[in-house]
Amino acid sequence: MSLSGAKRTAGEGAGASGARLGVDFFERSVHEVARELIGCRLFFGGVGGIIVETESYERDDPACHAYVGLTERTSVIFGPPGRAYVYLSYGIHSLLNFVCEPDGEAAAVLVRALEPTTEIETMRARRGKARTDLDLCSGPGKLTEALGITLAENADRLDRDPFLILPPEADPPEVVTSPRIGITKAVDLPWRFTAAGSKYVSRPRP
Repeated sequence: MSLSGAKRTAGEGAGASGARLGVDFFERSVHEVARELIGCRLFFGGVGGIIVETESYERDDPACHAYVGLTERTSVIFGPPGRAYVYLSYGIHSLLNFVCEPDGEAAAVLVRALEPTTEIETMRARRGKARTDLDLCSGPGKLTEALGITLAENADRLDRDPFLILPPEADPPEVVTSPRIGITKAVDLPWRFTAAGSKYVSRPRP
């Protein structure tokens, strides 16, 4: 189900207005979901902002963790959809992904950057090394640190607190498509999606 047919439910937590995105939103092509998430609002425990950058990964993609098959680590990516897949990158950063497509298909969207809008002081306290607010959530490891998301959230449902994902408040921004970054395999695939002109996306900007 696309944003135009999003399930109407009562949102909870900061920024709650409109339709909370349900499992059916994620049970579709991972590439469509990654694109339509741009402009949506992501909150965790009331802290969050506007999604301005995502990347999509599918089962037959060498850069996707599910490419190696079903393992204890990758089991969450195989479904059901609408769950958080959180993993540790380089033993340091927890990265947040949204599991997509029908159960068993194995695909996920990496949330790469947010424009912070809510509880910014909390983000600043958590991200003491951030030089400016533009740097609070301009990367997948930065945004999880700012929102307080850890490995403990792996496999949690995205349609329940403390997660709250809402559609855009206004018309979605123009989306720029470009190759993914920070990977060494399948680097030519145009599966990075960013909000056109946003200063909050990670570098290098498309």
